[in-house]
Amino acid sequence: MDVPASVPESAAVPLVSSPADAGPPPRAGGGRLEFAIGVLNGVVGDYLHRRDNGLATPMELFLDGRPLRLDRESLKRAYPHSRGRLALWVHGLAVTEAVWSFPGEPTVTYGSLLERDHGFTPLYLRYNTGLHISGNGESLARLLEELVAAFPVPVEELVLVGYSMGGLVVRSACHVAAEAGHAWLSRVRRAVYIGVPHMGSPLERMGRAVSRVLRGIPNAYTQLIADVADLRSSGVKDLGVPLQSRGHPIPLRPGISHHLLVGTLAAEERHLLSVLFGDGVVPMASAAGRAGGAGHGLLVPPGNVQVVTGTHHVALAHDAQVYARLRAWFEEASP
Repeated sequence: MDVPASVPESAAVPLVSSPADAGPPPRAGGGRLEFAIGVLNGVVGDYLHRRDNGLATPMELFLDGRPLRLDRESLKRAYPHSRGRLALWVHGLAVTEAVWSFPGEPTVTYGSLLERDHGFTPLYLRYNTGLHISGNGESLARLLEELVAAFPVPVEELVLVGYSMGGLVVRSACHVAAEAGHAWLSRVRRAVYIGVPHMGSPLERMGRAVSRVLRGIPNAYTQLIADVADLRSSGVKDLGVPLQSRGHPIPLRPGISHHLLVGTLAAEERHLLSVLFGDGVVPMASAAGRAGGAGHGLLVPPGNVQVVTGTHHVALAHDAQVYARLRAWFEEASP
């Protein structure tokens, strides 16, 4: 699915200043097995979780393809040069943190580039994308509270970056943290949403509609097809419900600068292909937080919404144009 994206020329230089024996920079994600398990969790992860199946992915931070313990000594060994400016990268449905890696350059990610350019230590989350978004939001809120308490240096700032479903998990975690009074939320001043279906995904709504039609046909064969269609995980089904609806009354948190990145299939924003299909998965209006009715969209300044044309949904997670927008936002906010 991935379309090769050009890697910034500056990515060829060392990403961080470190001693000569520090080894190669960490890579995001694992191999084909991890990829397959990520897909499996996206499709039936809630079932695996209910059955206590070993293939169900627990929510953890990963470094160089391995889970990271959240105790002070482990974090100190993992991030010896961190100065307490952190960026959390939350992947989307049916993938792992490997989605952030540039094609052919597994060690080059938005996280590694942002660390090089602005000093933000990258933290990569892996989680079961088949669970309800609200449940993953609760788990993430608890994980971040534990992380901030155990981090070896005081956490000065925590940037949240969510891709696709990951952005909805980020919003849910902030909502949970605000209600619970978690300390980590006070460290969050910026959040970035890349290709996030804030207003829901029509593909999931289409799946629900097809299932209802099939169930209305008194035929054993069509009933079986409907049963298969309903195997979609809770996480997938949640994508059809916008977070601004009555089912998910979660506004963007005040006091945080929210930035939205929108992809389009065509090279022009107003091209019919872009207008109808957005990035191929998420419509432009949904990724930009614009609802049909007045008062139901996200209150985000126009300058905080950027459209990256000619970039499909998967490529949004590892594209040079996207990183250029990210870097520009951070440069604007730098002292």
